[in-house]
Amino acid sequence: MYAQQPKGSPSSVWVADLGDGYYQNPILNADYSDPDAIRVGDDFYMIASSFNHVPGIPLLHSKDLVNWTILTHVLPKQKPYDVFQKVQHGNGVWAPAIRYYNNEFYIYYPDPDYGIYMVKAKDAAGPWSDPVLVFEGKGLIDPCPFRDEDGKHYLAFAYAGSRAGLKSVLAIARMNEAGTAVLDRGVIVYDGHKLDPTIEGPKVYKRNGYYYLFAPAGGVSTGWQLVLRSKDIYGPYERKVVMHQGNTPVNGPHQGAWIDTQNGEDWFVHFQDKDAYGRVVHLQPMKWVNDWPVIGTDKKGTGTGEPVMKFKKPDVGKTYPVATPAESDEFETTLLGKQWQWQANPEGSWLMPNDAGHLKLYTVNVPSSYKNLLDVPNILTQKMPADEFMATTKLKLIPNDKLKNERAGFTVLGENYSTLFIRQSAEGPALYYAKCINGLKSGTEQEKLLTKVEKEQYVYLRVEVRKGAVCNWSYSLDGQKFIAIEDKFVAKPGRWIGATLGLYAIRDQQINDSGYADVDWLRIEKLR
Repeated sequence: MYAQQPKGSPSSVWVADLGDGYYQNPILNADYSDPDAIRVGDDFYMIASSFNHVPGIPLLHSKDLVNWTILTHVLPKQKPYDVFQKVQHGNGVWAPAIRYYNNEFYIYYPDPDYGIYMVKAKDAAGPWSDPVLVFEGKGLIDPCPFRDEDGKHYLAFAYAGSRAGLKSVLAIARMNEAGTAVLDRGVIVYDGHKLDPTIEGPKVYKRNGYYYLFAPAGGVSTGWQLVLRSKDIYGPYERKVVMHQGNTPVNGPHQGAWIDTQNGEDWFVHFQDKDAYGRVVHLQPMKWVNDWPVIGTDKKGTGTGEPVMKFKKPDVGKTYPVATPAESDEFETTLLGKQWQWQANPEGSWLMPNDAGHLKLYTVNVPSSYKNLLDVPNILTQKMPADEFMATTKLKLIPNDKLKNERAGFTVLGENYSTLFIRQSAEGPALYYAKCINGLKSGTEQEKLLTKVEKEQYVYLRVEVRKGAVCNWSYSLDGQKFIAIEDKFVAKPGRWIGATLGLYAIRDQQINDSGYADVDWLRIEKLR
């Protein structure tokens, strides 16, 4: 009845690999923001920021830089654990960096309110160590470690103006040999206020005797990719814009990683901010000219490239199968699928991942400060997978008859959100549509009763997302005939993240047991 994504098969809504030796951008058409990537042998690994979403720091794996799957998440919970029990929109894990040396993987990530942490692992799939606070302080962001040939260990970073009272500068601090603590508070090595406002996200490399700082500047949605070089890690640094939007549709192409292949090719991954869809990931060819990198295509011969939308795949010695991160879920595995994250640190009592092929989401009491769904930690979310797609879920509410106002539903969640949900009340169960505007400020839900439903009846909830993040909701009581909601909703991003798809089960009072949502499946497919 539904075209679905079979287990282990590629997405039906976006595939970067064109199957003819070429790929299209973005290679990840989803919100894997602030990417950093490395190669270890024949394997490529990429990480991204995750902000308040948990598990944190998605770690993806590829064999060819085009076909990616989610290997794991690095952080089961976020520190400080008590703080992140509550939803912390826009806080948490900002732009991280991954490196490999001495047969270990190292990830450095910033929390702008607490400082810079480090985790490490022998195997990228984990287990990863508990976070160590390497550099304590407010406003310290976007770290990147660098180990020089002489054994000295450095940490490049930037400042968040919202916490530090300073931005648009890059700094470098010394670290101890183990990489577990800084030895000083850092030295500012580049000031971008004049030419490169909002410079941040430095990545450190060394080549032909030059130290390079690859750094985005100019702002998330409008910026350019800058490269600085010097013969001394503390500068002075020369500057060059190595990629900008030019005449392409790729706004703000910047912030990412230089990666080489086994056969000596150079590539660069970066993000593009697409508003409600988040920061999607592109792959650009790269070459070196006079010890400067040129990223994308240099049509004017200036050394400043423009992004490509289609290109020949990297030469990695062989061809690998098409692969994409998981989206649809039949909930047939004993652990939750890797595409899912919560809005805050999770509790084991929130769900049963597989009950005879169904997901159980137990209703959880909303926080005392509850205004709307953006305050709810136990919303199970995943990223929007493409510009256009259709997502359908089959669920029912099994209420606790001693409770009032238990609720289970499906949402497109951002600062503005919309949702279809079943609510059990004294009058019996009913299906509602609701939306909320400016939910992070003073927004409250505006709801509309759609229809009464039978107790413990499955309903089919569907959202069709079209270009511009226009969302059209519909529902069905039999899985055949869908009734459209006469309300056009335009999704908006969250704080520093794209809008997400979410499943939830909540209540507004506390007793000694709960009802639950029974979710048979969630399927993502092409628009019809």
